[in-house]
Amino acid sequence: MDTSVARPELLLVADAVAREKSIDREEVLEAMEQAIQKAGRAKYGHEKDIRATIDRRTGDVRLSRWTEAVEAVENEETQIPLYIARKFKPEIQLGEYLIDPLPPIDFGRIAAQTAKQVIVQRVREYERRRQFNDFKDRVGEIVNGTVKRTEYGNLLVEIGDAEALLRRDELIPRESFRNSDRVRAYIYDVRDEPRGPQIFLSRTHPAFLAKLFAQEVPEIYDGIIEIKAVARDPGSRAKMAVISRDASIDPVGACVGVRGRRVQEVVKELQGEKIDIIPWSPQAATFVVNALAPAEVSKVVMDEEAGRVEVVVPDDQLSLAIGRRGQNVRLASQLTRWDIDILTEAEESERRQEEFRRRSNLFVEALDVDDVIAGLLVTEGFHSIEELAFADPEELANIEGFDEDVASELVRRAEGYLAGQEEELDNKRRTLGVSDDIAVLGVFTNQMLVTLGEKGVKTLDDLADLAGDELVEILGSDAIDEDAANEIIMAARAHWFDGDEAKPVQEETSDV
Repeated sequence: MDTSVARPELLLVADAVAREKSIDREEVLEAMEQAIQKAGRAKYGHEKDIRATIDRRTGDVRLSRWTEAVEAVENEETQIPLYIARKFKPEIQLGEYLIDPLPPIDFGRIAAQTAKQVIVQRVREYERRRQFNDFKDRVGEIVNGTVKRTEYGNLLVEIGDAEALLRRDELIPRESFRNSDRVRAYIYDVRDEPRGPQIFLSRTHPAFLAKLFAQEVPEIYDGIIEIKAVARDPGSRAKMAVISRDASIDPVGACVGVRGRRVQEVVKELQGEKIDIIPWSPQAATFVVNALAPAEVSKVVMDEEAGRVEVVVPDDQLSLAIGRRGQNVRLASQLTRWDIDILTEAEESERRQEEFRRRSNLFVEALDVDDVIAGLLVTEGFHSIEELAFADPEELANIEGFDEDVASELVRRAEGYLAGQEEELDNKRRTLGVSDDIAVLGVFTNQMLVTLGEKGVKTLDDLADLAGDELVEILGSDAIDEDAANEIIMAARAHWFDGDEAKPVQEETSDV
């Protein structure tokens, strides 16, 4: 009996589908084999191991049943004892298969429809996998596409034979596209999702502007000029920091181009977005000054720990430095990654005077000195009583208007003031009921002990019951970090594991 049927048209169909969907011919044939296999199982039994093969040269379709030779049968539909299998095939070994040819099946309407669905589904899976593999390495590229349709303001864009999504919030404000319009956008993400690969486009991403300049400026493409940072307010204004690796090439001038032609091409693509091109500097203060252009800057004060920078500008430059609705300072902050505070010279002067008065009053009240001595201390850079208490009297005596006696007396009074403060805090700690067991740990200041008492942490057990993050929350992250807090809590728990005290703790725990 002939167990194969020649279907040369299958090969023609596979070739046509492979060309149309741009997938491998072998994958289409595998999908067809699975479809025939499914139809075979529907006829001969779904539990049986039915397999189909298509001859890649002639198109012959063969259907067969596979039965595994095993020692102990667990599934009678797909397995056969080895001793019985050897009656049919003497040389068969354990784990090998008996292959029984089956007569070709006649596809009815339902079977044909099922086979078609299987083929279509598998072809779609292959197509999706191919698209994902094609685009997963293209994240960061600019692509040109055609608007296929619009859904709730989002654009579905055809890129070759793939479809990408350009969401409404990734479009430049006030720009609109119609079906069949050409659109240029930046691929910022490609995800392999159950419904197929999702390609996400953007026209507002900062890297879109950088890539546009790379297309317009050969020096950027060649790596002579590097774009270090970009900040955008899409459709309105942008700032871009550049640096040249060749001292003979002006990075700003190269990006602007002759008569501004290069930058104008980018501006045109971005719907008139104004672009400030500034030189990048490794010096943070210089970079911040450049980023605030066109405003002039008088003074810059950096606070590296807080990541903040205070910028002082002339009074007539305040509005220019801030920009309309804070746009200029906001973009400068994004570009430099520093939090920028803008002050006028008048505001800065007033604040300095207020700070001078506050510090002077501190020294007057704490040390019982007159305004002249307090003013001299502030002028010399003393910010607190602690700094004065630990100052070297000999160095203090070098201040104009002071001598050794005055210097020694100031240090003595500062030390006395701090001692009085510590005594007052210690008394307050005792009044709050914070035990000496916590104090003798030697890791808390009296101020910290008072804070613990105010929060209800008064005994060693109270402290031991805390978690590290809770202790940080009570004392503040400026006073202690979580690692140190965990070490303190473990030290507080040490008495739980001492021999004499272990039993009461266990009994108390069992009662709970």
